[in-house]
Amino acid sequence: MDLQSIIKEQRQELEKIEKKERIIERERLKEAKSYLNYPNIVVITGIRRCGKSIFSYLMNKNIKFAYINFDDERLAGLKTEDLDKILQAIYGLYGEVEYIILDEPQNINGWELFANRLRRTKKLIVTGSNSQLLSGELATHLTGRYINIKLFPFSFKEFLNLKGFEFEKTYTTQEKAKILNFLKEYLVFGGLPEVYKFGKPIILSIYETILNKDLILRYNINKVKEFKDLAKYLISNSSEEITYSRLSRNLGIKHISTVSNWVSYIENAFLIFRLERFAFKLKQQFIAPKKIYCYDTGIVDVIGFKFSENHGKILENSIAVELQRRKEKNIHSEVYYWKDAQQNEVDFLIKEKTKVTQLIQATYISNKRELKENRIKSLIKASQELKCNNLLFITWDYESEMIVDGKPISFIPLWKWLLDL
Repeated sequence: MDLQSIIKEQRQELEKIEKKERIIERERLKEAKSYLNYPNIVVITGIRRCGKSIFSYLMNKNIKFAYINFDDERLAGLKTEDLDKILQAIYGLYGEVEYIILDEPQNINGWELFANRLRRTKKLIVTGSNSQLLSGELATHLTGRYINIKLFPFSFKEFLNLKGFEFEKTYTTQEKAKILNFLKEYLVFGGLPEVYKFGKPIILSIYETILNKDLILRYNINKVKEFKDLAKYLISNSSEEITYSRLSRNLGIKHISTVSNWVSYIENAFLIFRLERFAFKLKQQFIAPKKIYCYDTGIVDVIGFKFSENHGKILENSIAVELQRRKEKNIHSEVYYWKDAQQNEVDFLIKEKTKVTQLIQATYISNKRELKENRIKSLIKASQELKCNNLLFITWDYESEMIVDGKPISFIPLWKWLLDL
């Protein structure tokens, strides 16, 4: 194996993508670059094909660096003892370098010790499509000497940048109609960059790769059909409550512990995430049903249900993802859903430290007549119980304010909320 040739070709491939394709600056790129000023490892995690490699390349673009992608099938046979050969090949190509990018190194046993050794003399960027990248030996050896940035699929703002849309402070009726059309496209196609290059069929290809390579092979799953059924069920039930016992019964999986483990694996691969039901007592929170959301609405549209079939659930899923994205920028923010014994439900509850700071309902409405009374009633009930008066409805295309039982409620269209206007 000619390591120098492989490393050189990998670098050329990234440079070719940057020159020939429309590459937008991701929202956290400047923040990520700033971390290179300190002697830390910057770890970029996120779902497969969300743009981590290009992101890490752009972090180093104007400085001397080396890049090695361990997800390359030509490196499949690499062993722990071969990692020093990688370093020798890098020096042979570039001479002395200060910055090194290790792309998907978790495929190699013992990579953590290699990374920890490099960190002493180099500035290191590590990417990975599994959230457990930092839970093993690397976290043990680094003891806080790393910064983790979770990269999501494109936000709506990034999607509009990709489309060349010019942002304004105010919009005409015609411009709003254009934005709504863009929003429909964004919700149907999702935010995985390659879908705007190859079309929707690439989503199925990415999904199958995640299942087979990142999950079934990595975790040695024997019951492949049952595992795939579970993944499809979870994505098809995005925005719904689940319990492990119900999943076990519905899918014919004998052990509830197996279901719990499998759901965690799927979550580790950034396909889904769970929201806990809010409760003041941790035990109640632990035993309550969870709500499941998918990291990308394009995957939901291909694997689960079409946007045209269930506007409301896709709208809710997109809000859930955006809240997770915003949570990454605020370490004190926590996101839950709320439900009481009378089945009053609020889609999202935002908590900062010990205080509930906002309650949000998601509803696919374009005018007041479409608003369901029980949705307001649930919001007011939660407001009274949780002592929170920051009440918000995120709608499709309805904007207003109203007072109910002395409490102000804001209604804002999804596009406006996603753009943080």
